[in-house]
Amino acid sequence: MEQPAWLAAAWGEYGVAEIAGAEDNPAIQAYYRDIGHGAALHDETAWCAAFLGAMLVRSGETHTSSLMARSYLGWGEPLDEPRVGAIAVLERGSDPNAGHVGFVVGTAGKRIFLLGGNQGDRVSVAAFEVNRVLAYRWPQGAPVTQVPVANAKGIFQRALAHVLEMEGGFSDDPFDPGGPTNRGITLEDFARWKGVSADATSRARLVDELKRISDDTVIAIYTNRYWRPAGCPDLPAALAFMHFDAAVNHGVGGAIRLLQQAVGVDVDGEIGPLTRAAITARPVAETLVQYAEQRRARYRELATFWRFGRGWLNRVEATLKAANAELNVREKSNSTQISKGDHGMINDMQTDTTQKWWLQSRTIWGAIITAAAAVVPVLGPMIGVNIPSEVIKQAGDQTLSVVQAL
Repeated sequence: MEQPAWLAAAWGEYGVAEIAGAEDNPAIQAYYRDIGHGAALHDETAWCAAFLGAMLVRSGETHTSSLMARSYLGWGEPLDEPRVGAIAVLERGSDPNAGHVGFVVGTAGKRIFLLGGNQGDRVSVAAFEVNRVLAYRWPQGAPVTQVPVANAKGIFQRALAHVLEMEGGFSDDPFDPGGPTNRGITLEDFARWKGVSADATSRARLVDELKRISDDTVIAIYTNRYWRPAGCPDLPAALAFMHFDAAVNHGVGGAIRLLQQAVGVDVDGEIGPLTRAAITARPVAETLVQYAEQRRARYRELATFWRFGRGWLNRVEATLKAANAELNVREKSNSTQISKGDHGMINDMQTDTTQKWWLQSRTIWGAIITAAAAVVPVLGPMIGVNIPSEVIKQAGDQTLSVVQAL
């Protein structure tokens, strides 16, 4: 799914933060100028609407030119449900003039996740109660092609629930190199998220805050420091489940290297076109087995395996079982859809297995389609061809269906 241009622009500003004291962040002041406020406003001025308006300006869309979040209540077109990239306008307390505004990037139960400015004094992803939403808006005339986030399979929520179950509550084992940890989040990660350092003067206070960490903060940290950086949204659901747990336990870079070892490609710590092609070309169930084995081997190499090894290996088994359950749910859903079609044709195709040849192989075609989708959009413009990757994938899937039917 191609993300809207304004959302891509917003991700490019991720992490921009206010500067404490008299100094102002010029990036934030640029947001004010982009929407027509020529005077150099301080970065402490409420800037959620300025950030959102600036991203719209930079992507060629209209904006309200206002610093008031609720100015977007009458802007653009209304939406009946949240969509990735939609503008969400929220209330803030009992003041009818106060509010907040940001771009929708996901939902989880009664919470909605917004990528926005002035969230914790920075551009970040934060969770808000859905009942605070006053309206969802979309740029006037822009095609509404994005999938409603309510239709997502919820794999992140299920993967996060599993991780939290595996991690447990607060611990401070002297043999654990992570130090004080609560719900899988180390003191170092927590301090970095807050933009501070855990030194001798702040450590005790930060440990106390870590013990009382909120659900919203937990979700935000796992989304922005593990789920997205590890590339989980682009993986098959069952593999994303395993990969997310590995990213939390082995680190994002470590998990990517384990995944690359599992699919048999060069290990460079980045999920590029070759890694994606290898993932597509291999059955997910097989990749899960290999991934689990790579994790076991990695654990056995660690100096503290004597103390934590049994728990680590049990975690791998539990994660593999849960990931396979995700895979089975998907396969059951697919078989249910097939059962609603022509039983006679399906039976004929299944019994005539000797007629299967390489052009019918989804493994081979999957690798070809994935490689084309990765390479053509890059090389195409050089020879005057501009074809989006999603179009290539769609055409490839349709071609495969025709070949299999023949």
